[in-house]
Parts: sequence; C-alpha cells; structure tokens
Amino acid sequence: MAITSEATTVWTGTLFEGSGTVALDSSKAASFPVNWKARAEGDAGTTNPEELLGAAHSACFSMALSHALAQAGHTAESIQTTAAVTFEPGKGVTGSHLLVAARVPGLSEDEFQTFANDAKANCPISQALAGISITIEAELA
Repeated sequence: MAITSEATTVWTGTLFEGSGTVALDSSKAASFPVNWKARAEGDAGTTNPEELLGAAHSACFSMALSHALAQAGHTAESIQTTAAVTFEPGKGVTGSHLLVAARVPGLSEDEFQTFANDAKANCPISQALAGISITIEAELA
C-alpha cells in the first residue's frame, strides 16, 4: 500500500526579495516560513522524511518558477505548489507529483506551462530526485 505525504508552499515575489510559507499538511504542524536566506543557511523541523522531501520539493519548485519568471520580466502575484511524495514500503520513495496554481499577470497559459515545465526539470530538488518519477499539473489562475 502506497503512502502519500504532502507539503504546500505559497511564494510571493522574486527569489532574493520574496518569501513564502511551507505547511506540513499531514502532520498538522504550524506553517514554517521560507525564503532565500533560510534556504541558504538551513532550517529543519521534525516530521517524516517524505513530508520533508515534499516541503523541499514544493519550496524549491516555487522559488525556481518565481526566479525564471522574474528573469523574463514577469512578477508572480502568487505561486502555490503542493508536492505529493509517494512512499511504498519495500520500494522506498517512488514519485513526487507537483500541483501548481499561480497568478502571473500578462502571461499566457502556453507561456506559463513552458515556465512550469522548465522549473520542474531544473529546480535543484527535482534534479536530486532524478531517479524517481516527477509529474506536474500546473494551472494559471
């Protein structure tokens, strides 16, 4: 039986000036702030490894998407990413599914999908998870 753990990140602003929060959904823990400084200097909570992996993946993806959009002249009003990490006893971590909703004024759906897929492929956590299936559903609000 597969077990799925989730974490959700809401990010606003650019990579360096922006900030966000990470909520560890299944543990019902309080939200944890996330920003570039906290990410670069490290900060840890106590929960299961799959949920922490989901928190890392959702935060990393949101930051990468925010940065790519900003580099192209688009400022996201908000990016919400949920990473659902699947663990199967005897097999380990088998996948991470990104569910993304973003508000980006002046961006077409096709352009947004291109940015979202690029961030999925290139965020450092996605690259670290290259041995598992990473899927995405991205919606421009």
